[in-house]
Parts: sequence; structure tokens; C-alpha cells
Amino acid sequence: MNINPWENAREMYEHDNCAQQMGIEILEMGEGFARLSMLITSAMLNGHKNCHGGPLFTLADTAFAYACNSQGRAAVASGCSIDFLRPGNLGDRLTATAQVRSQGRQTGVYDIEIINQHEKTVALFRGRSHRIDTTVSGAKQ
Repeated sequence: MNINPWENAREMYEHDNCAQQMGIEILEMGEGFARLSMLITSAMLNGHKNCHGGPLFTLADTAFAYACNSQGRAAVASGCSIDFLRPGNLGDRLTATAQVRSQGRQTGVYDIEIINQHEKTVALFRGRSHRIDTTVSGAKQ
């Protein structure tokens, strides 16, 4: 089984149209760990001229996905929650850091923090994962 986190991330990103379209970039990868970044554009603003919650959720969810698939076994989200702590503004560079808290044979728990370029926390996300019977590349286990 492929356990190189960078190879798994490249494999996933190649097919991740959502992350590509939103300009999400992979900064760091490790086993059970991912750090991704995104620039807030005008297309991401809500009626209050702050970043809509959807792009924030997507950035956190994407970091979660890369972290929980980093060991080569394919995993999907089984649940998650997010707390929005401060607004993201046009032009802000956001960074989401995902870290495993618990990874069993089938289920895992991951915490994701989104910070802005001033290192202020914008949102906290907790994701629960469930491993499926394939590898990241789609091979049956």
C-alpha cells in the first residue's frame, strides 16, 4: 500500500476539481496531517462583504480529506462540524491545518484550524472519517 502522504495528495488533487477551482493549494503533508491554503476572492463574499461560510467549510473539509487519506487507505467523511470565529475578508490568505486526533482501523477524528495571514483563528472544524475498502488510488484492499 502507498503510504507516501505527498503521493496520495497529488493523486487526489489531480481529480479534485473543487479544490482546483477554488485555488486551494497543498502546502504540507504528513501521515494524519495536511496544511492547505486559499486566497479569499470577490466570488467568495456574502452579502456582508465577508467570506461566505461555504468556502471556509470547503477549505477545512478539503484539509480534512487530505489528512484522513494521507496513509493511503481511502476515507470519507462520516460527519463534521464547524465554528466560525471571525470573518474572512477579501484578499485574506487562509491556511487550514488538519491533524489527526484519533485513527482506528475504520474511524478517525480530525481537528482543523483555519487561520488568516495575521495568525488569527477564523474557524475551527472537527471531522469524523470512515475508511472504505479501497486505497486512495482506487485499488481494492
